Amino acid sequence: MARKLTRSRDGQQWILDYLAKTSGMVQNFEDEKFELPRGVKNYKMISKLQGEDAAHKEAVARAAEEAGRRETALELYVQAADAYRKGQHVLFEDDHPQKLKLHAGLIRCHDKAISLAPYPIERLEVPFEGSHIQILLHLLPDRRKAPCVLYIPGMDQTKEFYPYILQNDFLRRGMHACAMDGPGQGISNIRRIRVTDDNYERAAQAVIGHLASRPEVDAEKIGVFGISMGSFWAPRAAALEPRVKACAAASANLAGTRRIFEEASPRFKQIFMYMAGIQEEEAFDRMAERMTLQGHAQKIRCPVLLGAGEFDPLTPVEGAFSLFEELNCPKEMWILENEFHRVWGMKGLGGLDLNPFAVDWLREALNGNVRPGHRKIVYIRQNTGAGPYRGELPEGYPGRW
Repeated sequence: MARKLTRSRDGQQWILDYLAKTSGMVQNFEDEKFELPRGVKNYKMISKLQGEDAAHKEAVARAAEEAGRRETALELYVQAADAYRKGQHVLFEDDHPQKLKLHAGLIRCHDKAISLAPYPIERLEVPFEGSHIQILLHLLPDRRKAPCVLYIPGMDQTKEFYPYILQNDFLRRGMHACAMDGPGQGISNIRRIRVTDDNYERAAQAVIGHLASRPEVDAEKIGVFGISMGSFWAPRAAALEPRVKACAAASANLAGTRRIFEEASPRFKQIFMYMAGIQEEEAFDRMAERMTLQGHAQKIRCPVLLGAGEFDPLTPVEGAFSLFEELNCPKEMWILENEFHRVWGMKGLGGLDLNPFAVDWLREALNGNVRPGHRKIVYIRQNTGAGPYRGELPEGYPGRW
């Protein structure tokens, strides 16, 4: 049966098909990385080819494990899980057999990676409003009491994506870490736990309550870190939950939803309507209008770090500055010159991702080194300068273009 057009821009599918073929992307077209399997010629092919790639990686991982090559098997299971994750995500239909198959592959391969990981990882269920939110808790090898950061994924991620098992930014800095499939994400979607305009922060609050009860976690040093749509949910969680003692938000979604759902790739709205379980576009638009940080940011009392690409199509730099001014807490903002929505392989950060720098900042904030009254804006030049440590705003910024 042909798919019914339910959104005003669904008729632009041929454009999305063309861009998937020519750019290897279905959104964030400013990136130069060809992300899709090279054989993809239109959007519908993505889940098939991603699934084939994932299955091949899994087969090689299994062979490596059987040969006793645990380290190689771990790396391959991580890659297979991520390929399964990408494949299942492009299907936005309940009970779709291919989606269920690919998501099962994601869980299966990630569980294999957990069994081979060099530190403890626990897959746990946290009660939430009559259902359960599934989390992954990454623990320091000695399980000592230490700070913990809750990672809030973006709308195109799941909890298996980050922290990276092979290079865990948090554990390397002496902290535990947790990642969640909030409402609308990953296994929550399989369970029909839908996202609303305000239930994600309540789910995060439930997870934070669990973390605070753990003997390994210093309950006075819990932070949140959100990327992409997680950069919206993380401040909302910090505004609601006083046990959050530091918040970092990057790859910005800080200035409302009009750009992401009306101006950017139609795929954003297609996916998020599925995450919300809403079929009627006008009803979804009414919900999206309520997805704002205005009136919430001023409630945050812990230190906050914002990271924004100078030309991010989802958050204009003026919107990032507006939110920064609304914050009444210790605050810092990094503007990345000539960058967009991505936070991976940043020239201004010496080629590293933004994540390790943000985790550094969270560690400092949780240890009390971001003091009351702190206010700092760093302009991170793309090809010169000292990264996030110092960098003056250009004169008259941001009204230069």
